[in-house]
Amino acid sequence: MTDLLQEGLDWLEEQRKAHLTRPVTYHRPATAGSVEVAATVGATRFEVDDGYGVIGEQERRDYIVAADELVLDGQRTLPELGDRIHEEREDATYVYEVMDLGAERHYRTCDPAGKTLRIHTKHVDT
Repeated sequence: MTDLLQEGLDWLEEQRKAHLTRPVTYHRPATAGSVEVAATVGATRFEVDDGYGVIGEQERRDYIVAADELVLDGQRTLPELGDRIHEEREDATYVYEVMDLGAERHYRTCDPAGKTLRIHTKHVDT
């Protein structure tokens, strides 16, 4: 018997890759490994307590990528803190560092099978 939900998720992932992505370079400074991946750019807003009772809102840039595209030095890998994503736009290269999102980890899966990852980053260089 076919799994209609999985078939639907697979179809949606194909559509995301075909119509909602741009090429970015995923780089791991510790090993100097990098790979070009097709990423959907998003954002996550979250609240931060400054320790003095003031709660502020921050926004981070997220990259949604297929987990099987994240291959460094011939090995499939998961995002690590300190990894960098280089995005070309408007004749400049923007560099985003993978980092935790408040109390949330630096990445999470987007689907039950873990085929797609949402990676949280912060702009660190242009």
